[in-house]
Amino acid sequence: MISLLVKEKLYINEVVLGTGFGVLMGPHVANAFNPAGWSDTEEGYRKITLEVMRVVLATGLFAIGVELPKNYMAKHAKGLLVMVVPTMAIGWVIVAGLLKALFPILDFISCLVIAACLTPTDPVISAAIVGGKFAVKHVPVNIRQIIAAESAANDGLAYPFLSIAIYLTMEASTKSAVGKWFLVGWLYEVILGTVLGAVLGLAFSWTMRISHQRGYLDHESYVAQYLSLSLLTIGIASTIGSDDLLAAFAAGSAISWDGSFNTHTEDEVFASVIDQLLNCACFIYIGAWLPFTDFNLPEFGVVPWRLIVLFVAILVLRRFPSIMMLFRWVPEIRTWKEALFTGHFGPMGVGAVFISTIALERLPHPGEHPTTQPEILARILQPIVSFVVLGSIIVHGLSIPFFSFGKRTISLTMSSTFGNNRTETQDYVRSLVGRPAPVFHSGRPPTSGTPSISSKPASVKAPVTIGAHPASGPGSPLGTPPRRTSGELISVRYFLHSFALK
Repeated sequence: MISLLVKEKLYINEVVLGTGFGVLMGPHVANAFNPAGWSDTEEGYRKITLEVMRVVLATGLFAIGVELPKNYMAKHAKGLLVMVVPTMAIGWVIVAGLLKALFPILDFISCLVIAACLTPTDPVISAAIVGGKFAVKHVPVNIRQIIAAESAANDGLAYPFLSIAIYLTMEASTKSAVGKWFLVGWLYEVILGTVLGAVLGLAFSWTMRISHQRGYLDHESYVAQYLSLSLLTIGIASTIGSDDLLAAFAAGSAISWDGSFNTHTEDEVFASVIDQLLNCACFIYIGAWLPFTDFNLPEFGVVPWRLIVLFVAILVLRRFPSIMMLFRWVPEIRTWKEALFTGHFGPMGVGAVFISTIALERLPHPGEHPTTQPEILARILQPIVSFVVLGSIIVHGLSIPFFSFGKRTISLTMSSTFGNNRTETQDYVRSLVGRPAPVFHSGRPPTSGTPSISSKPASVKAPVTIGAHPASGPGSPLGTPPRRTSGELISVRYFLHSFALK
């Protein structure tokens, strides 16, 4: 009912609104919406959460791949490579170090598991922020595109960071962990998932183009492939155990590689409606999913002040250092100000919930009294990740309204300052004018019909006497002013009077 006011005037997107509504309707406030009641077991609830996040992420990643310009991944491969791999690796290690310093009960490998959940940039929140009206107006298109592409790519690449940490935690030897990480984490999950998505996208693109040219496929069915192909891709990838997120992004990029799919769907709102509907439902779910009671577990060192310090440190150190060091090798980022903006917009949301849920699927059940390191990790992983996700939704989701309010405040302050100065100047001018200026029906001084030189053509200027010195004659410390024609006096008085009345 008030979506235009909230989104276009206040710049508050569905991320913040959906999460806030989920918290209010969730089990900790109104208890009208409780996803935990959908299953009798914790494992079943975790499965539901995993699949909800999977569908929303895959649809969002597919949409990003489709909406990027054609051949974008090939043309901007260098910038994306620098933005994704070293930035993720540096942030992964930094976050793990922060976790180790704040939660001594965890060893460094366990900290790497949690850091892997918080490393990727969330594509759903990023798309909601950089796709808004304020960002479209004030953020350069090159920055919006690189942020969207980076968030889509590094969300799928979180699998290798998580898998190496999980294997090091669960496997008996480091050699076995590294071997499985290379074979399973990279070859089977990342590379196979990317190839699978690209093949499906190219195959569908060619098939739909031929069918449409021959009149076998109507426009409505063409647009429907937007959703059906993303679901088919994640269904095949998840069934064989490959990286379904990278597969969805690769399929979206491949299906629009030549730009034909974009041409047929650019004026359609169906995809935007589906995307917004899924995003709203997902963040309402996250708001109800947040485990507020687990934010205080003193026996494991999880207390509110540590969580707040962790979140602030992650905001400052997770992306800013690496982006500021590497942006010179990213052609899409041209200035240090753009680098600061890119470093700030690294939200954590749906992707962090999804990766953390996968990690819990691979870790042992903690039980009532966890003693081993994997059990302790399984007990405190979700509280830490969920608190950072909540903070990121608040900070990054309200960044655009904050920037907008700041611009308006600065504009009002400058207007008030110059307005006061203008009033004083107007009073001084009124004292100089002395009497009302002549009124002209046309709203400006006449250019003809007056007893002055203004009857001359506009291109001809009045002659100016060179060498006349005003420093002589009584009546003024500076001497007698030069003589003015009646036309000049009328024009000057009209100008001063108009200025004084403004």
